[in-house]
Amino acid sequence: MTDTRTLALIDELLALPAETTWVEFKENNSDAEMIGKRISALSNSARLVDKHFAYMLWGIRDADHQAIGTYFEPSSQKQNNQPLEMWLSQHLQPAIAFNFSEVDYRGSRLVLLEVPAANNSPVEFDRQAYIRIGSATPRLSDHPERLKALWTKLQPYTWESALAAQFLSSDDVLSRLDYTVYFELTGQPLPDNRAGIFDKLRADHLIQEDVGGRWNVTNLGAILFAKRLADFSPSLARKAVRFVAYDGLSRADTVTHRQDGQKGYATGFTGLIDHIDGLMPRNEFIGKAFREERPLYPAIAIRELVANALIHQDMTITGAGPLVEMFSDRIEITNPGQPLVQPERFLDFPPRSRNEALAALMRRMRLCEEQGTGIDKVIVAVELHQLPPPDFRKEGDAVRVVLYAPRRFADMTPQERVRACYQHAALKYLSGEKLTNSTLRERLGIEPQNAAQASSVIRQAIEAKLIRVADPSAPRSGYVPFWA
Repeated sequence: MTDTRTLALIDELLALPAETTWVEFKENNSDAEMIGKRISALSNSARLVDKHFAYMLWGIRDADHQAIGTYFEPSSQKQNNQPLEMWLSQHLQPAIAFNFSEVDYRGSRLVLLEVPAANNSPVEFDRQAYIRIGSATPRLSDHPERLKALWTKLQPYTWESALAAQFLSSDDVLSRLDYTVYFELTGQPLPDNRAGIFDKLRADHLIQEDVGGRWNVTNLGAILFAKRLADFSPSLARKAVRFVAYDGLSRADTVTHRQDGQKGYATGFTGLIDHIDGLMPRNEFIGKAFREERPLYPAIAIRELVANALIHQDMTITGAGPLVEMFSDRIEITNPGQPLVQPERFLDFPPRSRNEALAALMRRMRLCEEQGTGIDKVIVAVELHQLPPPDFRKEGDAVRVVLYAPRRFADMTPQERVRACYQHAALKYLSGEKLTNSTLRERLGIEPQNAAQASSVIRQAIEAKLIRVADPSAPRSGYVPFWA
């Protein structure tokens, strides 16, 4: 039995005034090379007009676009002694998940071919890319203006704009997305009618119109505002944030707390940060009149580093999501994906994100700092608390940040002292100042009478080529990072 969405889709395709660059009708023409060229052309054309899919529909009379049925049977057709679909797959580059389906449409047997829009590069058939212009299917290379326009469309295509769920009723959309959180965090009044709600969600690319009055939820909408990520695809559910706490220094120690995220990032962010804060060890601080307990780690550092892990992860890596681990002496925050900037340059390079829409909306909702200031604030907070310097590092196909519990200068490793010196120099330079022996002593908690210890750290940082003298003609002018 043909599903409701497919019937609604065909209704809308047949209601088009004519064939478009992303829709083509046939009666019985089943030539394999023709189909291969059309898949290439339709896929490339769909991306040009911002469609997620293009379609070929067999069983349609060309003169008046009436459904008359077809004899074409893709499941039984062969080409060069191979099943048609396998043969087409071998001749298309890059591989795309096209799909044939037989449809009983009001008593007529039709065949629908659904072709995904090109994602990363133009789709080629036998090493040649095609495009639709009117009813013609010329080579894309013969139309350089369209080739240029296609590459322009392909460059910003991101995971965020793909679909997490299709053909949902308006009730289903509102039951799966926590739209009240969206309005609260974006500072917009909640509309008093459903049309107003959907207009706002659509404007921020959280949902899209589907066929038959139904709706699609984008990956952006699901990953941020899902009430339960499991209501969407398993791959999306695995992007939930995991939190694990251990009672010792290693992963071999007993797990004391584990929380596997269920909600979207925006919906669950405050709860996650509060959960971490509630489990965080405390230090006793004696003020002028009272004793009080303060968290072991600065709250802004935890908040910003978790937000960065969400924003900068590689969403295309399946089966892995952000991970926060708490040990007795440190917190480690890991996100999947190679860094787009070398870790030692996180502090000064303009931020680059794979997920620009996600990052922009999270900043708009004030779930993280303004663009380019987050890591600065982490280092500032760490220095104010005189913690060991955070360690930003690449591990396999992931980025890991380690935030350490308080430790005296005497207990820091030589590598940590040098890293603290470099980060301090970078922070000073970005604020228009320079690192000196005095500022480094204050940063590391070194007493004035032990200035030689700070001098030793500076010398080691220079030898590691992480800092340099600001003005070689004036050795007492202070120090700047190597990239300054």
